[in-house]
Amino acid sequence: MRKLWTNAQVITGEAGVSPEALDVLTGDGRILAVGPALDRARAEIVDCGGALMTPGLIDCHTHIVFGGERSREFELRLEGASYEQIAREGGGIAATMAATRALSVDDLVSAALPRLDHLLAEGVCTVEVKSGYGLDIEAELNMLRAARRLAECRPVRIVTTWLAAHALPPAYRDRAEDYIREVAIAGLDLARAEGLVDAVDAFCEGIAFSVEELEPLFAHAKALGIPVKLHAEQLTRSGGTLMAARHGALSVDHVEYATAEDAAAMAASGTVAVLLPGAFYTLRETQVPPISAFREMGVPMALATDCNPGTSPVTSLLLTMNMGATLFRLTVPECLSGVTGHAATALGLGQEAGRIAPGLSADFALWNAGSAALLVNRIGFNPLKWRVFKGEIA
Repeated sequence: MRKLWTNAQVITGEAGVSPEALDVLTGDGRILAVGPALDRARAEIVDCGGALMTPGLIDCHTHIVFGGERSREFELRLEGASYEQIAREGGGIAATMAATRALSVDDLVSAALPRLDHLLAEGVCTVEVKSGYGLDIEAELNMLRAARRLAECRPVRIVTTWLAAHALPPAYRDRAEDYIREVAIAGLDLARAEGLVDAVDAFCEGIAFSVEELEPLFAHAKALGIPVKLHAEQLTRSGGTLMAARHGALSVDHVEYATAEDAAAMAASGTVAVLLPGAFYTLRETQVPPISAFREMGVPMALATDCNPGTSPVTSLLLTMNMGATLFRLTVPECLSGVTGHAATALGLGQEAGRIAPGLSADFALWNAGSAALLVNRIGFNPLKWRVFKGEIA
């Protein structure tokens, strides 16, 4: 059924954040036309009541499928422990690994749904979900099986990422090369065969994996035709960004310690910088990503919650936009693009989502707000009127 969405102030995502009085025609889940005073013939009229319409929001970096919780680590950090110290003493990712391995796929779905619902309630239509807490092949596969199942439980687009190279489990202590070969690469082949993987990610950091250790994984992903992305330059400058750019990565995420050289490499490769202010805030970091260099080089910047049990227990993309503005000094247009168009590019979905334009999926959010600035400025305030996914009010 064709629907004509009228009486809306529309931010298309094509240029700036000044809303325009436009109609949006949809049909079969796609946007058919956008413009003023479109023909109303043979279309169901949907009166948006003067609401602000934006592209459906996109959370392009999450870890919402996991078991257990890590609030005790929050207390430890308040008492002076560092992220690295907690990780080296068996906390962090290793703690979530044990809790995640203990859950079935059904249990993982049940645990993730409340987190997903929080995101959807703020106009999110696309969510990236990573593995990375199983750290053995079957547990990693189960995480992505659960992620795929989420899209059957809710009207949402789920993009899956194989992140087996997230941390080194105890069974592979001091054997990173073996782990990459026997788990990360071997498991990737199985995930691909089962249709579970849309991209490959890894954690390049002193407490995780080095550039040299990750090269074989990225080369294998490239041989399979699977796009790559990377957690890098979060706690130190690892050099991972340069490696990711060499492999044409969709994104490099965190990037607090990235340099102008890294920004230039990302610009040349078309790689998106995914900024994660929730982790920056939670860990009380002080090294701010090189925003000026990204702007100067034309590197697109996305924003995401990084929702995870330890370092970014955030399920609000609206709060993430506020953090991006407050902590990283992003502008309102940068924040909105960061959770729409640039976030879509970070997932390889630039021709599917992130803008209100003919041919794209009919994903948009309607807000009881007069401007995009209100979405970024307010804290703990959700003015969502409707979330529309594939042309249907969800």
